[in-house]
Amino acid sequence: MIRAVIVDDEYLARQRILKLLEAHPEIKVVDEAKNGTLAVKAINLKEPDLVFLDVQMPDFDGFEVVKKIKPSQLPYIVFTTAFDSYAIQAFNIHALDYLLKPIDEDRFNESIQKLRKYFEVLKTSAFNEKLMRMVKDFERPQNTFISQITIADRGWEHDVELDDVLYIEANGNYVNLQTMDKSHLYRSTMNTLSEQLNPDDFLRIHRSIILNRRYISKCTYISNNEYAFVMKDGKTLQSGRSYRQDIMQYLR
Repeated sequence: MIRAVIVDDEYLARQRILKLLEAHPEIKVVDEAKNGTLAVKAINLKEPDLVFLDVQMPDFDGFEVVKKIKPSQLPYIVFTTAFDSYAIQAFNIHALDYLLKPIDEDRFNESIQKLRKYFEVLKTSAFNEKLMRMVKDFERPQNTFISQITIADRGWEHDVELDDVLYIEANGNYVNLQTMDKSHLYRSTMNTLSEQLNPDDFLRIHRSIILNRRYISKCTYISNNEYAFVMKDGKTLQSGRSYRQDIMQYLR
């Protein structure tokens, strides 16, 4: 049984979804909410698997609702709205689907079919990784990733573009930023720098190693959940076992 919450400030819109769900008895509606405040309360209390969530509401919009949900209780989200301009933003936050009002029955059934496929892998590591990426995305301030690093060297400063960095290695209280022709020493911890890097561009494979995804030439499984990465400059770097899940996600 899939437990769902319907959130919409319009009564008729909520009734429309309830009517369409009559053809899908595997989905049980456990609550309804008519605004963002009540939606957050309902989701945190009922812990549904799925939320049909209106984008525009009187107090705060559907995207704000998602941000206010407890990370451990994030459900799958199907956004509903009369405006298709929100589609890109919806999918950027890993929404399961996006339905335009008035909701077409065939389009709704298509969304439910997609939903079934997702719930077939509900207990798999792929689902858990997707969920954690969603949590991290909402916890991370938007547009805060750095694109370059300023290096101080003997009284001079120069910028290193992160697009040019092949990989980063820990070096005591510093890190080495390796480009094709030079290694740049920068004062920072790996954890601090890792939080500033866009995970779509960089992959941490070891507590002491971060790779630029675009410069990975080859990845080979060694043993014991460890992998060898060959970079475009010929360097081979070995992963740590504790980073297996991140690497598996990269390989997918």
